[in-house]
Amino acid sequence: MHPDLLFISARLLDPAAGLDEPGDLLVRDGRIADFGRDLGRPDGAETIACDGGVLCPGLVDMRVSLGEPGFEYRETIASAAAAAAAGGITTLAALPDGRPASDDPALVRLLRARGEETGSLSILPYGAVTRACRGEEMAELGLLREAGAVAFTDGGRAIGPARLMRLALSYARGFGATIVQHPEDPSLSDGGAANEGALATRLGLPGIPAAAEAMMVARDIRLARLTGGALHFAHLSTAEALDLVRAAKRDGLAVTCDTAPPYFDLNETAIGEFRTYAKLSPPLRAEEDRQAVAAALADGTIDAIASDHQPRDADDKRQPFAQASPGGTGLATLLAVTLAQVHGGTLGLGHAIALLTCRPAALLGADAGRLAKGAPADLCLFHPDRIWQVAAGELPGKAQNTPFDGRALEGRVLGTWKTGRRVFG
Repeated sequence: MHPDLLFISARLLDPAAGLDEPGDLLVRDGRIADFGRDLGRPDGAETIACDGGVLCPGLVDMRVSLGEPGFEYRETIASAAAAAAAGGITTLAALPDGRPASDDPALVRLLRARGEETGSLSILPYGAVTRACRGEEMAELGLLREAGAVAFTDGGRAIGPARLMRLALSYARGFGATIVQHPEDPSLSDGGAANEGALATRLGLPGIPAAAEAMMVARDIRLARLTGGALHFAHLSTAEALDLVRAAKRDGLAVTCDTAPPYFDLNETAIGEFRTYAKLSPPLRAEEDRQAVAAALADGTIDAIASDHQPRDADDKRQPFAQASPGGTGLATLLAVTLAQVHGGTLGLGHAIALLTCRPAALLGADAGRLAKGAPADLCLFHPDRIWQVAAGELPGKAQNTPFDGRALEGRVLGTWKTGRRVFG
């Protein structure tokens, strides 16, 4: 039995309920017992002074590569859990890109159990759409769903064949599940290393055209219309693709999307002179695309912000740029880089936190991302104006391949709680 916890002098922020006001919050037996003004001082409660810091639901990250199983040299569940806690994240959706891939119900159940074992993190596994995420033969989606898969994706690989995508959308619709697509036409993107354009040409790098994203988005929206299936696009990075999603939503299709902090905070110039930490998939785009992503956050086209955490080790990145593995860490920087859009005036704080809590929770069907009486006390306490600097080599967790290395950020997590137990700070 844990003692009662009483958070005092907090700015209580719960976008799901439209709550943004000063007050206290009481935790009892791992759940939120009460919150509001003047809760008094229950006997024996441990008091946590928030000093006006923002107390919000624990963040829900809907796109994370864990490294385990199969790539433990990059990241483990334990090291990812430490990085997530430091970033205020209490729930994450794990991509099926381990070795073996999550195309087996037993592995889906195991990942959920391993999350519980950390004591700090709920892991919601994605199921693979195709066996071994190879894009050839469809996995047993129904059995994976029964085992607890929250949705289906092939991770960082696009579901290439149109017929296969049509079948997946139709089949998943039968049990109310969503297909999550990495939107990149493989015939245009394979072998590419950077955004196609003048910069890639000057550096002599093979390019990935923005059209590779838009073409896949256009095709899959057409298939969603044909099948009535639910479709989610991950890490959108281009203006044209976002325009297509905007139109699909206006037409009432079950189409949603997310993006990741690099795509609204950085542009292609971040690759500098072959800076491999900024080699991502999809690649960082032109400044006009970055601005379009920020605008799509503000107007509601984008449904969630995910870290798109892709751990890599030094050997993955210490390669010539064209051969280096794409991907960046994102757990510890998710909140602070998102808050840059608040400080810059693009987003209100409530909207930004909604994109990190209740909105992704709703997409995943997860009981998370809200402050409600009786709800699990998964909490994040942060100060939106605390300044810190990102330094590769000093981040929590195992992987250090951050595209934000050297970036000064405003917004620091002061504490994270999972079912009422402090797991960071």
